[in-house]
Amino acid sequence: MTRRNRTTYGAAPKLAGAGLAVAALLVASLPVATPAAAQPANAHCGTSTGDTGSSSWTSHAELGQELRRLQTQRSGVLDVTRIGTSNRGREIWAARTGTGPKVVLVTSEIHGNEKTGTDAVLALLRDMTASTPAAERLRSLVTLVAVPKMNPDAAELDRRGNDRTWAEVVADFPQLAGAQPAWNYYDQPRTGDDYATRPGFDVNRDYHPDLNYVPRAEDFPGSSSEAGWYVHPESQAIRDLYKSLKAEFGAVDTYVDLHHQGPCDLDESGENQVTMSLSGKFVDVENHQEYNRGYRLDYSKRLTLAAYDGLSVRGQSPFGSLTLYPQDIDLPGTGLGSFALNGSGTVLFEVRGQTQTWGAKQRGQLIQTVEKGLDAIIEAVGTGAVNQIDPTRYDDIPETQ
Repeated sequence: MTRRNRTTYGAAPKLAGAGLAVAALLVASLPVATPAAAQPANAHCGTSTGDTGSSSWTSHAELGQELRRLQTQRSGVLDVTRIGTSNRGREIWAARTGTGPKVVLVTSEIHGNEKTGTDAVLALLRDMTASTPAAERLRSLVTLVAVPKMNPDAAELDRRGNDRTWAEVVADFPQLAGAQPAWNYYDQPRTGDDYATRPGFDVNRDYHPDLNYVPRAEDFPGSSSEAGWYVHPESQAIRDLYKSLKAEFGAVDTYVDLHHQGPCDLDESGENQVTMSLSGKFVDVENHQEYNRGYRLDYSKRLTLAAYDGLSVRGQSPFGSLTLYPQDIDLPGTGLGSFALNGSGTVLFEVRGQTQTWGAKQRGQLIQTVEKGLDAIIEAVGTGAVNQIDPTRYDDIPETQ
C-alpha cells in the first residue's frame, strides 16, 4: 500500500520437514543505520523501469526452506501449515507459535514488491521460538500467527499485483459473466511492470467486511471506497485463516499488515525522509455501519502507539524518522479495513521504499525497524500494557508530509 495509491488502497496440512534440503537465506542481520544515513544514489522519488535488488530478498522457495528448518528444529513450539495456494499454485504458509489467549495475526507481502516484512517476520519467528526465558514468557502471553508471504505470485514477479486474468476470475465465479472487470484489475502497461501481457489484481482491495460474502455481478466494478469480493485465492486464504482464529479464540485481538511506501516521503518538518509510517485508521466507519461488528478505533490507536513508543527513545528513534500515515482514507476492501470492522485492533506498517526504488539499500535498518515495531505490539498486547496507553497521543505522532 503506497502513499500515492492510498485512495485506490479448516485444518491445513503441516509443512513437511524431513528429508528436505535447507538452503541458507540471505537474511543476515546488518547494523542499524543512523537517522543521518545517506540516501543511496540509485534511490529516487519517481518511477523506475529498473529493479534495484529484488534478488537479495527471500524468495518463495527460500521461505519454504527456512520454515521447514525452523519447524524441524522447534517443532514443540512452532507449527507451520499451508493455508492455501496462489493462483499459480504456490503454497501460502502460516506459522504459529505461543499458547496465550490473545491472538496477534501478522501478514506480509500482499504486494510482491514490498519485501521487508517477510524477512522481519522470519526474524520474529526465530526470536519467539527460541529456548530462552524471554521467548517462553512471550509465548505464554500471546498466540502469534504470521503469514510471511501471502501473495507469492506477485512476489516472484516482483510487482504489486498478482498473476491472474479477469477470465480466470469469471471461470471460478460464473455468476460474474458479463460483469465489468474489477476496478483494481491491472491489464494495461504500467511503468516497469508487465501487466499488459500478464494481467493481475491488487489483492489488497479484494477483502469484504462480510466474511461470508459471495461475489455478485452487480457489485462490480466497484471502487476504492467500497468493499471487495474475495475472488482471489490469496485473499480467501487470509479470510479463512481469520475466520478459523475467530472460531477458536472468539476474536482476533490484533491484526498487523506490513507494507512499503515510497522512498522519499518526508516528515512534517520537510527535512527528514521517513523510515516508516504507522496507522490505526483505514475506514470511515460511518460509511459502513452495516458491517460494523465492534469497530475499535481507540484500541487500534493504542496498538499503533505501542509500536511508535517501542521504536522511539526519549522522543527520538534510532531507526530514523517515524510518522503517522495519512488518515484521509476509507478502504473497506483492504484486509485492515475489513478486519477493523470485524472488531480487531489493526495496525499498518509502511516501511520505506519498494524494490524498484530502494532495493536492498539500508536493508538491515528496515528489517529491524519492522521487527522491533512488531515486538513492541506483541509485548504490549501480551502484558495488557496496551490498555494503559492514552489513545489521544495518537494525533501527536508527526504526520507524513
